[in-house]
Amino acid sequence: MLKVVETENEANAHAPAGVGGSLLDELARDGARQMLAAALLAEVAAYVEAHAEEVDEDGHRLVVRNGFHEPREVATAAGAVPVLQPRVNDKRTDAETGERCRFSSAILPAWARKSPQVAEVLPLLYLHGLSSGDFVPALEQFLGSAAGLSAKTITRLTEQWQGEAAAFNKRSLADTDYVYCWVDGIHLKVRLEQDKVCLLVMIGVRADGTKELVALDDGHRESTESWLDLLRSCKRRGMRAPVLAVGDGALGFWSAVREVFPETREQRCWFHKIANVLNALPKSAQPGAKAALAEIWNAEDKEHAEAAAKAFAADYGVKWPKAAAKITEDLDVLLAFYDYPAEHWVHLRTTNPIESTFATVRLRQRVTKGPGSRAAGVAMAFKLIESAQNRWRAVNAPHLVALVRAGAQFKKGKLVERTDEPATESGGDQQVA
Repeated sequence: MLKVVETENEANAHAPAGVGGSLLDELARDGARQMLAAALLAEVAAYVEAHAEEVDEDGHRLVVRNGFHEPREVATAAGAVPVLQPRVNDKRTDAETGERCRFSSAILPAWARKSPQVAEVLPLLYLHGLSSGDFVPALEQFLGSAAGLSAKTITRLTEQWQGEAAAFNKRSLADTDYVYCWVDGIHLKVRLEQDKVCLLVMIGVRADGTKELVALDDGHRESTESWLDLLRSCKRRGMRAPVLAVGDGALGFWSAVREVFPETREQRCWFHKIANVLNALPKSAQPGAKAALAEIWNAEDKEHAEAAAKAFAADYGVKWPKAAAKITEDLDVLLAFYDYPAEHWVHLRTTNPIESTFATVRLRQRVTKGPGSRAAGVAMAFKLIESAQNRWRAVNAPHLVALVRAGAQFKKGKLVERTDEPATESGGDQQVA
């Protein structure tokens, strides 16, 4: 037997008067309103009860309920919720300052027009490509109100982000030890200027194995002078020399780091190196060359990698000497990662932590045709990385990072036991570096 099934819109047509949109959304908003009202009343009741014994000369309470504030709407994840917030009359005065005591709700501050969750969504939507002028039409129907969604909100946020980015680049680095670091120069087009922003980026691995943004600045270009300014600033603020730095061979960073942190070892990014080698080869030779290069960077240890590098030079050096030279001339800095724990090799071969993070920045740039100014470009990138940083996972075997900083030796990716200490009488294990 056939029967008619009402769609959601048809079902809503039979809903009680005054119910707009989805009945489910209305129920959610009504539930949120009731729960918020109950929570606010309970909070005020607890505050009044806590000061019930405080009375004036006539025996009247100093802290009492005093009606309600003007009604308002608050944007929440459940939509726009109407709020009637209870008011407190607190007649007490602070003994030290003489100022009148005031009740402040921890649930809903007096100035709040949107929940913290919605407040976090606004900058993320903007950073991922939504124009500030599109916030009201895009979110008004979803949240049920346009409260707190004006373009001025985003304008204030961008100004705030620029201040946060400037403060970030002035913070002390004395209390943080970065054992590994990745460096790169990221170019972003500026909409209102002819040249591009060149963001100098450093991401580090702390001694506990977690990744963290170390520095982000507008270097104007990837020159040695720009990197020198950045590294000297880091050193003045207390940064220790990293054990190993990973980056593209074309950077001016390497000359700069040899001057500022000469003890830091160098590791060239294999992602960039492979692209450079393949560009020096005809397309017909590229598939075989790519497989041969994988035999080098994916070898089981340094000795096998060196043997694979010799085989690559023998196979391709006669016909394409420039391509082979790109490997043989930089072999020491291409294979440096083999001297560290095998668990860390996957992290140290490339600058992928930077490349994957800035894919989001480039997405935002394509949508908005670039930031409106250099300062806005730096601030935008800073906030995107700050957001992404919460999702970065620690390096594999994070407990080994501290050993790397301590100078422990690794052979074929495994910790080398120290042999200079005499064995105990009981034949106990030797100490490790």
